[in-house]
Amino acid sequence: MIKVACDYNIKEDIGFILESEKINNIEFAERAKVSRTTLEGIVKKGIARDDVCEKIYAYAYNNKYRINSVKEELIKEKYRDVLFHGSKKGLSEISISDSRENCDFGKGFYLGETYNQALSFVCEKEKSCVYSFRYSLLDLKIKKFECDLEWMLAICYYRGTLGEYVSNSMVREIVNEIEKADIVIAPIADNKMFYIMAQFTEGEINADVALHSLSASKLGRQFIFKTEKALQNLVPIEKYYLSVPERKDCRKVLNERSYEIDTKLKLAKREFKTGLYIEEILK
Repeated sequence: MIKVACDYNIKEDIGFILESEKINNIEFAERAKVSRTTLEGIVKKGIARDDVCEKIYAYAYNNKYRINSVKEELIKEKYRDVLFHGSKKGLSEISISDSRENCDFGKGFYLGETYNQALSFVCEKEKSCVYSFRYSLLDLKIKKFECDLEWMLAICYYRGTLGEYVSNSMVREIVNEIEKADIVIAPIADNKMFYIMAQFTEGEINADVALHSLSASKLGRQFIFKTEKALQNLVPIEKYYLSVPERKDCRKVLNERSYEIDTKLKLAKREFKTGLYIEEILK
């Protein structure tokens, strides 16, 4: 278990906006619709209530300041090895034992390579936020996946849709490698992608159709820290506030991406009719 003590850098973010807009505290308070006293308290203590955070960060976002996305670029320049985690309610600590069994690769702490990846998994939740972490892979056992059959079978196993094939020798070999690893690195699979995988495990589409459809996603890679040893290689950097307009824009992007995946699935069904079905692969 590791403590997550980082918080919003709202004081520095306000300073950035004031400098960029060339305005003082009084003018900013009026524009963001917060009281002058409240703003002065934030500048002094560096903390704010959620409703005040919403006004400040929504003002920034609506005025074209993409603070969180730009911070991603800056911290990657500074630390190079950085990952992001989206949280529905915020974190005080992280532990493998508290994670769910039915995630893509079982229990573990899941992170993505980019801020937008993390945002996309929590943008529908009102109290959600994103965290950045420095990380190291030194002295850790790593299992890597590409967008291939092994990756798809592993996710279907942990999400519980393999049915009669759960004890297949190929599946067990993949799972054993995962369970021996400290960290799993693999393409991200969201619920839209898993819907396609489930069609494969149910015998509705063949492997070629499934994999060519999934390749349209391009969500990037996820890093799953599966052991307490791996967690010790994570160092929290910052917590990012997700304003209503930013989360709304993210949902729009996800809707467009789902249309692309639907189209790719329909085209793949026409193009790859001779691929192998699950019963042929795991017979």
